[in-house]
Amino acid sequence: MNACIEVNQVSKKFGSKQVLEDISFTVETGEVFGLLGHNGAGKSTAIDCMLGLKKMENGEVKLLGENPVKTRKSLFEQIGVQLQASSFQTNIKVYEICEEIAALYKETTDYNELLTEFKLIDLKRQAVEKLSGGEKQKLAVVLALIPKPKVLFLDELTTGLDVVARRQVWQTLKALKKNKMTILLTSHYMDEVEELCDRICILKGGKIVVMGRIDEIIKMSPYESLEEAYLWHLGEEVTK
Repeated sequence: MNACIEVNQVSKKFGSKQVLEDISFTVETGEVFGLLGHNGAGKSTAIDCMLGLKKMENGEVKLLGENPVKTRKSLFEQIGVQLQASSFQTNIKVYEICEEIAALYKETTDYNELLTEFKLIDLKRQAVEKLSGGEKQKLAVVLALIPKPKVLFLDELTTGLDVVARRQVWQTLKALKKNKMTILLTSHYMDEVEELCDRICILKGGKIVVMGRIDEIIKMSPYESLEEAYLWHLGEEVTK
């Protein structure tokens, strides 16, 4: 397998605060990689650096073998992104924003198929601002999939979704995984991580605490569940 995402010694500060400190990892083509950690651990900042949205103090990132800052135009056609703080235009309708996104790319997936798959087709002519939080979150994933990306970034993709909606999203992502799409995601739900991820990396205070397959991460701890192992690796007491 070839490395699809390469992060090498990346550091990032906001003022005097060190948000990321010398983090390094690779994501192989067709792999689902989970970036985990509590709020403020540096997950979203790491994604922003990988996408070239934030300037790094040190380090290097390559997406599909290219520099995301220098070759933004060519990478734009191959990357799908659902950011944690997705925002939408006022009064725009669901189908209108889908058409706007589709117009930006040479090759796209039929957004009607995606809306159907994510149970949003009946809301096609609804104003986006009228959607529930969970519906907006699903729409953000739909928009990320419209350009038929080779690499998909998902930042807390199922936050705000009910159990049924979460599992619908899981099924779609597992189908994408079977088709060898590379996915980097962040999540606070350990059942979701176990269901989807091949490997995970746990961050604390902008530093990598541990990285590996889920079974390896659990085996390194004195516990048998990922949730308990996750807390243990972060140095937190596991209460029962």
